[in-house]
Amino acid sequence: MTGEKKKKKRLNRSILLAKKIIIKDGGSPQGIGEPSVYHAVVVIFLEFFAWGLLTTPMLTVLRQTFPQHTFLMNGLIHGVKGLLSFLSAPLIGALSDVWGRKSFLLLTVFFTCAPIPLMKISPWWYFAVISMSGVFAVTFSVIFAYVADITQEHERSTAYGLVSATFAASLVTSPAIGAYLSDAYGDTLVVILATAIALLDICFILVAVPESLPEKMRPASWGAPISWEQADPFASLRKVGQDSTVLLICITVFLSYLPEAGQYSSFFLYLKQVIRFSSETVAAFIAVVGILSILAQTLVLGILMRSIGNKNTILLGLGFQILQLAWYGFGSQHWMMWAAGAVAAMSSITFPAISAIVSRNADPDQQGVVQGMITGIRGPL
Repeated sequence: MTGEKKKKKRLNRSILLAKKIIIKDGGSPQGIGEPSVYHAVVVIFLEFFAWGLLTTPMLTVLRQTFPQHTFLMNGLIHGVKGLLSFLSAPLIGALSDVWGRKSFLLLTVFFTCAPIPLMKISPWWYFAVISMSGVFAVTFSVIFAYVADITQEHERSTAYGLVSATFAASLVTSPAIGAYLSDAYGDTLVVILATAIALLDICFILVAVPESLPEKMRPASWGAPISWEQADPFASLRKVGQDSTVLLICITVFLSYLPEAGQYSSFFLYLKQVIRFSSETVAAFIAVVGILSILAQTLVLGILMRSIGNKNTILLGLGFQILQLAWYGFGSQHWMMWAAGAVAAMSSITFPAISAIVSRNADPDQQGVVQGMITGIRGPL
Protein backbone atom coordinates (compact mmCIF):
# COMPACT_ATOMS: atom_id res chain seq x y z
CA MET A 1 0.00 0.00 0.00
CA THR A 2 1.40 3.39 -0.94
CA GLY A 3 1.83 6.25 1.52
CA GLU A 4 -1.00 8.17 -0.11
CA LYS A 5 -3.41 5.25 0.32
CA LYS A 6 -2.38 4.88 3.98
CA LYS A 7 -3.10 8.55 4.59
CA LYS A 8 -6.45 8.22 2.85
CA LYS A 9 -7.33 5.19 4.98
CA ARG A 10 -6.40 7.02 8.21
CA LEU A 11 -8.48 10.00 7.08
CA ASN A 12 -11.49 7.77 6.40
CA ARG A 13 -11.23 6.26 9.87
CA SER A 14 -10.95 9.69 11.49
CA ILE A 15 -13.98 11.00 9.61
CA LEU A 16 -16.05 7.92 10.46
CA LEU A 17 -15.09 8.25 14.14
CA ALA A 18 -16.00 11.94 14.08
CA LYS A 19 -19.39 11.13 12.58
CA LYS A 20 -20.10 8.59 15.32
CA ILE A 21 -19.13 11.07 18.02
CA ILE A 22 -21.34 13.77 16.52
CA ILE A 23 -24.28 11.39 16.25
CA LYS A 24 -23.91 10.29 19.86
CA ASP A 25 -23.84 13.93 20.94
CA GLY A 26 -27.19 14.53 19.27
CA GLY A 27 -25.91 15.87 15.99
CA SER A 28 -28.15 13.63 13.92
CA PRO A 29 -31.47 15.07 12.75
CA GLN A 30 -34.77 13.46 13.68
CA GLY A 31 -34.94 9.71 13.48
CA ILE A 32 -35.01 6.58 15.61
CA GLY A 33 -31.62 5.59 16.99
CA GLU A 34 -28.28 6.02 15.26
CA PRO A 35 -27.97 5.65 11.47
CA SER A 36 -27.53 1.98 10.65
CA VAL A 37 -27.58 -0.46 7.77
CA TYR A 38 -30.95 -1.67 9.08
CA HIS A 39 -32.56 1.68 8.30
CA ALA A 40 -31.33 1.28 4.72
CA VAL A 41 -32.59 -2.27 4.31
CA VAL A 42 -36.09 -1.40 5.54
CA VAL A 43 -36.34 1.43 2.99
CA ILE A 44 -35.25 -0.86 0.15
CA PHE A 45 -37.45 -3.75 1.29
CA LEU A 46 -40.66 -1.70 1.45
CA GLU A 47 -40.09 0.07 -1.87
CA PHE A 48 -39.45 -3.08 -3.88
CA PHE A 49 -42.01 -5.16 -1.98
CA ALA A 50 -44.63 -2.66 -3.15
CA TRP A 51 -43.46 -2.99 -6.76
CA GLY A 52 -43.15 -6.78 -6.46
CA LEU A 53 -46.85 -7.04 -5.62
CA LEU A 54 -47.61 -5.51 -9.01
CA THR A 55 -45.58 -8.03 -11.06
CA THR A 56 -48.55 -10.08 -12.28
CA PRO A 57 -51.10 -7.21 -12.54
CA MET A 58 -48.58 -5.10 -14.45
CA LEU A 59 -47.98 -7.84 -17.03
CA THR A 60 -51.74 -8.14 -17.50
CA VAL A 61 -52.24 -4.39 -17.88
CA LEU A 62 -49.29 -4.15 -20.26
CA ARG A 63 -50.74 -6.81 -22.57
CA GLN A 64 -54.21 -5.24 -22.43
CA THR A 65 -52.95 -1.71 -23.11
CA PHE A 66 -50.55 -2.64 -25.92
CA PRO A 67 -51.85 -5.97 -27.31
CA GLN A 68 -50.05 -5.65 -30.66
CA HIS A 69 -46.74 -4.24 -29.42
CA THR A 70 -46.31 -5.59 -25.90
CA PHE A 71 -42.55 -6.28 -26.06
CA LEU A 72 -41.83 -3.07 -27.99
CA MET A 73 -43.67 -0.80 -25.57
CA ASN A 74 -42.21 -2.60 -22.58
CA GLY A 75 -38.74 -1.94 -23.99
CA LEU A 76 -39.50 1.71 -24.74
CA ILE A 77 -40.86 2.35 -21.26
CA HIS A 78 -37.78 0.86 -19.62
CA GLY A 79 -35.50 2.62 -22.10
CA VAL A 80 -36.87 6.09 -21.36
CA LYS A 81 -36.82 5.40 -17.64
CA GLY A 82 -33.22 4.19 -17.82
CA LEU A 83 -32.03 7.18 -19.86
CA LEU A 84 -33.52 9.60 -17.35
CA SER A 85 -31.88 7.66 -14.50
CA PHE A 86 -28.53 8.00 -16.26
CA LEU A 87 -28.93 11.76 -16.51
CA SER A 88 -30.14 12.26 -12.94
CA ALA A 89 -28.17 9.75 -10.86
CA PRO A 90 -24.88 11.71 -10.61
CA LEU A 91 -26.83 14.92 -9.88
CA ILE A 92 -28.87 13.38 -7.07
CA GLY A 93 -25.78 11.65 -5.67
CA ALA A 94 -23.80 14.92 -5.70
CA LEU A 95 -26.64 16.83 -4.04
CA SER A 96 -26.88 14.18 -1.33
CA ASP A 97 -23.14 14.64 -0.67
CA VAL A 98 -23.86 18.30 0.05
CA TRP A 99 -27.31 18.35 1.64
CA GLY A 100 -27.52 14.90 3.25
CA ARG A 101 -29.08 11.54 2.41
CA LYS A 102 -32.46 11.58 4.16
CA SER A 103 -34.12 14.24 2.00
CA PHE A 104 -33.05 12.48 -1.19
CA LEU A 105 -34.18 9.09 0.09
CA LEU A 106 -37.59 10.65 0.62
CA LEU A 107 -37.52 12.27 -2.83
CA THR A 108 -36.47 9.13 -4.72
CA VAL A 109 -38.88 6.78 -2.94
CA PHE A 110 -41.83 9.17 -3.30
CA PHE A 111 -41.45 9.77 -7.02
CA THR A 112 -40.45 6.18 -7.81
CA CYS A 113 -43.66 4.91 -6.16
CA ALA A 114 -45.89 7.72 -7.45
CA PRO A 115 -47.07 5.72 -10.54
CA ILE A 116 -48.47 2.82 -8.45
CA PRO A 117 -52.04 4.11 -7.87
CA LEU A 118 -52.30 5.17 -11.52
CA MET A 119 -52.41 1.52 -12.65
CA LYS A 120 -56.16 1.40 -11.98
CA ILE A 121 -56.90 5.08 -12.59
CA SER A 122 -55.41 5.27 -16.10
CA PRO A 123 -53.07 2.63 -17.61
CA TRP A 124 -51.76 5.10 -20.20
CA TRP A 125 -50.84 7.63 -17.51
CA TYR A 126 -49.42 4.79 -15.41
CA PHE A 127 -46.89 3.78 -18.07
CA ALA A 128 -46.13 7.42 -18.95
CA VAL A 129 -45.39 8.32 -15.32
CA ILE A 130 -43.29 5.16 -14.90
CA SER A 131 -41.12 6.38 -17.78
CA MET A 132 -40.78 9.86 -16.29
CA SER A 133 -40.11 8.48 -12.79
CA GLY A 134 -36.69 7.41 -14.06
CA VAL A 135 -35.50 10.89 -13.03
CA PHE A 136 -35.80 9.76 -9.40
CA ALA A 137 -35.46 5.97 -9.76
CA VAL A 138 -32.00 5.99 -8.17
CA THR A 139 -32.76 4.96 -4.59
CA PHE A 140 -29.92 2.43 -4.65
CA SER A 141 -27.25 5.10 -5.23
CA VAL A 142 -28.45 7.14 -2.23
CA ILE A 143 -28.81 4.01 -0.09
CA PHE A 144 -25.28 2.84 -0.91
CA ALA A 145 -23.94 6.31 -0.08
CA TYR A 146 -25.90 6.16 3.21
CA VAL A 147 -24.28 2.82 4.02
CA ALA A 148 -20.82 4.16 3.12
CA ASP A 149 -21.33 7.03 5.60
CA ILE A 150 -21.78 4.68 8.54
CA THR A 151 -19.44 1.77 7.77
CA GLN A 152 -15.72 1.23 7.51
CA GLU A 153 -14.11 -0.02 4.33
CA HIS A 154 -13.77 -3.63 5.43
CA GLU A 155 -17.47 -3.75 6.38
CA ARG A 156 -18.91 -2.34 3.16
CA SER A 157 -18.96 -5.42 0.96
CA THR A 158 -20.97 -7.28 3.62
CA ALA A 159 -23.24 -4.26 4.14
CA TYR A 160 -23.81 -3.83 0.40
CA GLY A 161 -24.49 -7.55 0.12
CA LEU A 162 -27.10 -7.24 2.87
CA VAL A 163 -28.80 -4.35 1.04
CA SER A 164 -28.79 -6.26 -2.25
CA ALA A 165 -30.05 -9.39 -0.48
CA THR A 166 -32.87 -7.34 1.02
CA PHE A 167 -33.84 -6.27 -2.47
CA ALA A 168 -33.99 -9.96 -3.41
CA ALA A 169 -35.93 -10.75 -0.23
CA SER A 170 -38.55 -8.15 -1.12
CA LEU A 171 -39.17 -10.08 -4.34
CA VAL A 172 -39.30 -13.52 -2.73
CA THR A 173 -42.91 -13.38 -1.52
CA SER A 174 -44.42 -10.20 -2.97
CA PRO A 175 -45.03 -11.45 -6.57
CA ALA A 176 -46.66 -14.62 -5.23
CA ILE A 177 -48.80 -12.62 -2.81
CA GLY A 178 -49.71 -10.20 -5.59
CA ALA A 179 -50.64 -13.03 -7.97
CA TYR A 180 -52.79 -14.75 -5.34
CA LEU A 181 -54.61 -11.55 -4.32
CA SER A 182 -55.12 -10.62 -7.98
CA ASP A 183 -56.74 -13.98 -8.77
CA ALA A 184 -58.83 -14.03 -5.59
CA TYR A 185 -59.87 -10.40 -5.19
CA GLY A 186 -58.87 -8.57 -8.36
CA ASP A 187 -56.12 -6.15 -9.32
CA THR A 188 -57.69 -3.21 -7.48
CA LEU A 189 -56.92 -4.67 -4.06
CA VAL A 190 -53.32 -5.36 -5.09
CA VAL A 191 -52.84 -1.76 -6.24
CA ILE A 192 -54.35 -0.42 -2.99
CA LEU A 193 -52.05 -2.66 -0.92
CA ALA A 194 -48.97 -1.65 -2.94
CA THR A 195 -49.89 2.02 -2.54
CA ALA A 196 -50.28 1.57 1.24
CA ILE A 197 -46.85 -0.09 1.51
CA ALA A 198 -45.26 2.72 -0.52
CA LEU A 199 -46.84 5.27 1.85
CA LEU A 200 -45.53 3.26 4.81
CA ASP A 201 -42.03 3.49 3.32
CA ILE A 202 -42.34 7.26 2.98
CA CYS A 203 -43.56 7.56 6.58
CA PHE A 204 -40.69 5.36 7.77
CA ILE A 205 -38.16 7.67 6.12
CA LEU A 206 -39.82 10.76 7.59
CA VAL A 207 -40.13 9.41 11.13
CA ALA A 208 -37.52 6.70 11.67
CA VAL A 209 -34.54 7.24 9.34
CA PRO A 210 -31.83 9.46 10.87
CA GLU A 211 -29.49 11.49 8.68
CA SER A 212 -26.20 9.67 8.09
CA LEU A 213 -24.37 12.85 7.08
CA PRO A 214 -24.59 15.08 10.20
CA GLU A 215 -24.79 18.86 9.85
CA LYS A 216 -21.29 19.45 11.21
CA MET A 217 -19.79 17.04 8.70
CA ARG A 218 -21.46 18.48 5.60
CA PRO A 219 -19.44 20.72 3.28
CA ALA A 220 -22.50 22.95 2.90
CA SER A 221 -26.08 23.36 4.06
CA TRP A 222 -29.39 23.82 2.31
CA GLY A 223 -29.26 26.81 0.01
CA ALA A 224 -25.47 26.80 -0.29
CA PRO A 225 -23.92 26.67 -3.77
CA ILE A 226 -22.92 23.36 -5.34
CA SER A 227 -20.49 22.59 -8.12
CA TRP A 228 -22.79 21.82 -11.05
CA GLU A 229 -19.82 20.45 -12.94
CA GLN A 230 -19.68 17.72 -10.32
CA ALA A 231 -23.37 16.96 -10.83
CA ASP A 232 -23.26 16.97 -14.64
CA PRO A 233 -23.52 13.28 -15.71
CA PHE A 234 -21.30 13.81 -18.74
CA ALA A 235 -18.69 15.69 -16.66
CA SER A 236 -18.79 12.87 -14.12
CA LEU A 237 -18.16 10.31 -16.85
CA ARG A 238 -15.22 12.35 -18.14
CA LYS A 239 -13.74 12.48 -14.66
CA VAL A 240 -13.60 8.71 -14.28
CA GLY A 241 -10.87 8.66 -16.91
CA GLN A 242 -8.60 10.44 -14.45
CA ASP A 243 -8.61 7.40 -12.17
CA SER A 244 -7.73 4.19 -13.99
CA THR A 245 -9.25 1.97 -11.29
CA VAL A 246 -12.60 3.74 -11.29
CA LEU A 247 -12.56 3.82 -15.11
CA LEU A 248 -12.05 0.06 -15.31
CA ILE A 249 -14.80 -0.50 -12.75
CA CYS A 250 -17.22 1.67 -14.74
CA ILE A 251 -16.38 -0.24 -17.93
CA THR A 252 -16.98 -3.50 -16.04
CA VAL A 253 -20.38 -2.28 -14.85
CA PHE A 254 -21.33 -1.16 -18.37
CA LEU A 255 -20.30 -4.40 -20.05
CA SER A 256 -21.82 -6.63 -17.37
CA TYR A 257 -25.17 -4.86 -17.26
CA LEU A 258 -25.52 -4.34 -21.02
CA PRO A 259 -26.53 -7.94 -21.87
CA GLU A 260 -28.76 -8.22 -18.80
CA ALA A 261 -30.71 -5.01 -19.46
CA GLY A 262 -32.83 -6.50 -22.22
CA GLN A 263 -33.35 -9.65 -20.18
CA TYR A 264 -34.66 -7.71 -17.17
CA SER A 265 -37.05 -5.62 -19.26
CA SER A 266 -38.73 -8.56 -21.00
CA PHE A 267 -37.85 -11.75 -19.12
CA PHE A 268 -41.13 -12.30 -17.29
CA LEU A 269 -43.09 -11.63 -20.46
CA TYR A 270 -40.80 -14.16 -22.19
CA LEU A 271 -41.49 -16.77 -19.52
CA LYS A 272 -45.24 -16.34 -19.88
CA GLN A 273 -45.63 -15.95 -23.63
CA VAL A 274 -42.80 -18.13 -25.00
CA ILE A 275 -41.92 -20.70 -22.31
CA ARG A 276 -45.61 -20.78 -21.25
CA PHE A 277 -45.12 -20.29 -17.52
CA SER A 278 -48.36 -19.62 -15.65
CA SER A 279 -48.66 -16.55 -13.40
CA GLU A 280 -48.26 -18.80 -10.35
CA THR A 281 -45.12 -20.40 -11.82
CA VAL A 282 -43.60 -16.99 -12.59
CA ALA A 283 -44.25 -15.94 -8.98
CA ALA A 284 -42.70 -19.19 -7.68
CA PHE A 285 -39.70 -18.71 -9.99
CA ILE A 286 -39.10 -15.21 -8.62
CA ALA A 287 -39.40 -16.49 -5.06
CA VAL A 288 -36.91 -19.34 -5.52
CA VAL A 289 -34.36 -17.17 -7.33
CA GLY A 290 -34.86 -14.50 -4.67
CA ILE A 291 -34.16 -16.93 -1.82
CA LEU A 292 -31.04 -18.23 -3.57
CA SER A 293 -29.91 -14.63 -4.21
CA ILE A 294 -30.27 -13.82 -0.52
CA LEU A 295 -28.03 -16.75 0.37
CA ALA A 296 -25.53 -15.78 -2.32
CA GLN A 297 -25.31 -12.11 -1.31
CA THR A 298 -25.00 -12.76 2.41
CA LEU A 299 -23.35 -16.09 3.21
CA VAL A 300 -21.55 -16.81 -0.07
CA LEU A 301 -20.42 -13.22 -0.71
CA GLY A 302 -18.90 -12.88 2.76
CA ILE A 303 -17.01 -16.15 2.40
CA LEU A 304 -15.72 -15.27 -1.06
CA MET A 305 -14.60 -11.77 -0.06
CA ARG A 306 -12.57 -13.19 2.82
CA SER A 307 -11.12 -16.13 0.92
CA ILE A 308 -10.42 -14.92 -2.64
CA GLY A 309 -10.68 -11.13 -2.33
CA ASN A 310 -12.76 -8.39 -3.93
CA LYS A 311 -11.44 -8.62 -7.49
CA ASN A 312 -11.70 -12.40 -7.78
CA THR A 313 -15.22 -12.29 -6.34
CA ILE A 314 -16.23 -9.90 -9.12
CA LEU A 315 -14.65 -12.19 -11.72
CA LEU A 316 -16.48 -15.20 -10.32
CA GLY A 317 -19.77 -13.34 -10.37
CA LEU A 318 -19.19 -12.34 -14.00
CA GLY A 319 -18.46 -15.97 -14.85
CA PHE A 320 -21.81 -17.03 -13.39
CA GLN A 321 -23.47 -14.21 -15.32
CA ILE A 322 -22.06 -15.44 -18.65
CA LEU A 323 -23.29 -18.95 -17.89
CA GLN A 324 -26.82 -17.89 -16.92
CA LEU A 325 -27.24 -15.60 -19.94
CA ALA A 326 -26.20 -18.37 -22.32
CA TRP A 327 -28.47 -20.84 -20.51
CA TYR A 328 -31.47 -18.52 -20.70
CA GLY A 329 -30.77 -17.91 -24.39
CA PHE A 330 -30.50 -21.56 -25.45
CA GLY A 331 -32.92 -23.07 -22.95
CA SER A 332 -36.36 -24.05 -24.19
CA GLN A 333 -37.70 -26.29 -21.41
CA HIS A 334 -39.12 -25.38 -18.01
CA TRP A 335 -36.36 -27.17 -16.09
CA MET A 336 -33.72 -25.25 -18.04
CA MET A 337 -35.20 -21.93 -16.86
CA TRP A 338 -35.15 -23.12 -13.27
CA ALA A 339 -31.53 -24.25 -13.53
CA ALA A 340 -30.52 -20.97 -15.16
CA GLY A 341 -32.30 -19.11 -12.36
CA ALA A 342 -30.10 -20.85 -9.78
CA VAL A 343 -26.99 -19.74 -11.68
CA ALA A 344 -28.43 -16.21 -11.98
CA ALA A 345 -28.73 -16.09 -8.19
CA MET A 346 -25.00 -16.73 -7.88
CA SER A 347 -24.24 -13.96 -10.39
CA SER A 348 -25.98 -11.49 -8.06
CA ILE A 349 -22.79 -11.22 -5.98
CA THR A 350 -21.22 -9.05 -8.69
CA PHE A 351 -22.87 -5.68 -8.04
CA PRO A 352 -22.36 -5.48 -4.23
CA ALA A 353 -18.72 -6.47 -4.73
CA ILE A 354 -18.32 -3.76 -7.38
CA SER A 355 -20.03 -1.17 -5.17
CA ALA A 356 -17.65 -1.99 -2.34
CA ILE A 357 -14.53 -1.54 -4.45
CA VAL A 358 -15.88 1.73 -5.92
CA SER A 359 -16.63 3.03 -2.44
CA ARG A 360 -13.07 2.31 -1.31
CA ASN A 361 -11.70 4.36 -4.20
CA ALA A 362 -13.85 7.42 -3.42
CA ASP A 363 -13.37 10.13 -0.82
CA PRO A 364 -15.85 10.17 2.10
CA ASP A 365 -17.55 13.33 0.79
CA GLN A 366 -17.91 11.87 -2.72
CA GLN A 367 -19.78 8.65 -1.93
CA GLY A 368 -23.08 9.93 -3.31
CA VAL A 369 -21.72 11.07 -6.66
CA VAL A 370 -19.61 7.94 -7.21
CA GLN A 371 -22.52 5.60 -6.38
CA GLY A 372 -24.73 7.78 -8.56
CA MET A 373 -22.22 7.41 -11.36
CA ILE A 374 -22.37 3.62 -11.16
CA THR A 375 -26.17 3.65 -10.96
CA GLY A 376 -26.31 6.12 -13.85
CA ILE A 377 -24.14 3.94 -16.08
CA ARG A 378 -26.61 1.10 -15.55
CA GLY A 379 -29.61 3.34 -16.14
CA PRO A 380 -29.84 3.80 -19.93
CA LEU A 381 -28.99 0.21 -20.84
